[in-house]
Amino acid sequence: MNFLFPRRAAAGVALALLVGLGAAQAAPQPVTIKIDNFTFSPAEITVPVGTTVTWTNGDDIPHTVVATDKSFRSKALDTGDSFTTTLAKPGTVQYFCSLHPHMTGRITVTP
Repeated sequence: MNFLFPRRAAAGVALALLVGLGAAQAAPQPVTIKIDNFTFSPAEITVPVGTTVTWTNGDDIPHTVVATDKSFRSKALDTGDSFTTTLAKPGTVQYFCSLHPHMTGRITVTP
């Protein structure tokens, strides 16, 4: 009897599965934006669709994160608080702090 054929067939199936899994895209890396000294840092970023962005307040006073297109809005973030959102569609999102409107940022979301 030839037992090599079933082993070769199994190896072929395993290889096909591995190749198929490799074709799947990896999830985007999360991004952190710091709020410090009345600025968002970095103030401008470019990320792929599906990226999770977290803003963390390092200032001694509250701040907010509000998208001008109303796609997200945080509560007031005290020192050490964070706000997280996932960017689900391509485009440009402008955002600002509603308590300090001179604080602005921009995220470009690519397909």
